[in-house]
Amino acid sequence: MKLRFLVPIVLFAVLLPILIYGLSRDPSIVPSPYLGKPAPAMDLPNIENPDERVTSADYAGEVALVNIWATWCVGCRQEHAFLVTLAERGEIPIFGLNWRDQRQPALTWLRQLGNPYVAVGFDPDGSAGIDWGAYGAPETFLIGRNGRVLQKHAGPLNEAIWQQKFVPLIEGAGAD
Repeated sequence: MKLRFLVPIVLFAVLLPILIYGLSRDPSIVPSPYLGKPAPAMDLPNIENPDERVTSADYAGEVALVNIWATWCVGCRQEHAFLVTLAERGEIPIFGLNWRDQRQPALTWLRQLGNPYVAVGFDPDGSAGIDWGAYGAPETFLIGRNGRVLQKHAGPLNEAIWQQKFVPLIEGAGAD
């Protein structure tokens, strides 16, 4: 009889530290299987003109960002003004991957909030996002001139994160 009550208490005591550790982790530190490896190939219809394609060849040979976003994503709205500012500064070309979304709301979003993207690939079924290993939106990938993923950030991007996680890699030899 005592054993029947003791087992759940012991299990709870063992699982509690694991739960606390998991909840205390920074959600933006989500590993990417592509860090240091070639970025996945991208070939999607252009959100503005479905007859055109947005492909990884569009940013081949240059340092670029690939930003996974959607209109239903609260964090995407939080980071959008920063992406517009970053695009206006001309520091780096930004390519969008509109993930699990609908075309018309996405086009309205870009018209109303500004379009920081050189081009946006439309991924309504989420298959390209899965290829990138996306856990959610927003996620931003820094791609080096050699086509390798230099950095991944899950969650809204802002100036502080940009300066801390991205700028040193762009300025360093890793961006070549």
